[in-house]
Formats: sequence, structure tokens, C-alpha cells
Amino acid sequence: MKTQTVEKRGKSVDEAIKAALDDLGCEIEDVEVEILEEPTRGILGFIGNKPALVRVTMREKPEEEAREVVENLLQRMKIDYRIQELVWDDGVVKINVTGNDMGLLIGRKGETLNAVQYIAGLIINRHREKEDRIRLVVDVEDYRKKKEESLESLALRLSDKVKRTKKNVVMRPMNSQERRIVHTVLQEDPQVVTYSMGNEPNRKVVISLKK
Repeated sequence: MKTQTVEKRGKSVDEAIKAALDDLGCEIEDVEVEILEEPTRGILGFIGNKPALVRVTMREKPEEEAREVVENLLQRMKIDYRIQELVWDDGVVKINVTGNDMGLLIGRKGETLNAVQYIAGLIINRHREKEDRIRLVVDVEDYRKKKEESLESLALRLSDKVKRTKKNVVMRPMNSQERRIVHTVLQEDPQVVTYSMGNEPNRKVVISLKK
């Protein structure tokens, strides 16, 4: 999304800002305002009066900024794609991609997709303060969603096994996002506890009976 900027004059700063907002079709919280010239009163209150001049710039919406970054990366990779879904919700931008080269984009065990998401996230947040950072989730034809549902189902089955056998279960090595899914789906279970062990990239989740 291209940044939109307008400069407007008015008898007062507020009047100039209002004219700019009307021109852009947005609200004050959607823009950044720079006062270029304060209004001045001339001789006798009217001769040589000088109006206020402001520059008003629309803030780029997080989801549109994310789309632009992801599309740029995919174009550089020469991926045949289209954005199927773009959602901004509570600090998280979710982008779901579809197309003819999705196997190539996903890569082995999702490694390429994870790399695209990581790089795009770095670009989007490079000028943001920690508290303003955006979490980006890039998915391909609901690949992550299906994988998440499969992992949740596996975690529940393994927790049942732990309860039945009274023995710990050590899951396969997983990345931090996959481990978070397991911890989350089992955190409300009153009978089991989960924790991570080992070093990256071989860090694993252990499911154990609560003592």
C-alpha cells in the first residue's frame, strides 16, 4: 500500500487537519500530523493573515504492510501465488497463500515457509518498538492449520498414553512454534504437565504425569 500524504491550509491547525482528513477519508487515529506553519494574525487582525499549513500522512495498515512484504518475497522467489486470505486480529497478521508452486513454498517439513515467515516478520518489525511489534503467520492452503490440528490430536493421544502407562512420553524434536501448540493444548489438563528439554534444533516436549 502506497503511503498517502496531503498538505492542507486552514485558518487554524485544527481546520487544516480536518480538511486533510476529509481529503484522505480517514480518522485522526489513522494518520500522522506534521505542523509546517502555525497561523499568524496580521495587522489589525486581518491584514497579512497567514493560515496554518499541515502535512498529514496516513499510517500504513499492518495487514497491508505485511501483504506488501510477503508478496515482494514471493515474487523474488518466482512463486506462482495469490493471497487467499488476509486477516488482522489482535496484534497478529495471518496471510494464507494459494497457487501452483505451493510445494516449493512449503519446502521440506515446512522449512521454506518458516524461513519466509521469519524474514517477513523481521522486515515488518525492523522499525517497531518491542511493544508495537506484529506477529506474522504465513500459511499455505491451510498447511499450518492442518498441521496444528494434527499436532493437537497427537498431543492428546500421547497424554492419554501417559495417564494409562504412568510413564513419560518424549515427543520428536520440534521447533518453538510446534512446541507451543503442544504446551497450549495440554495446559488445562489437570493430570499431565509438559516441559521442553534439549537444545535447538533437537529440543523436544516431554509429557509427564503431574505429581
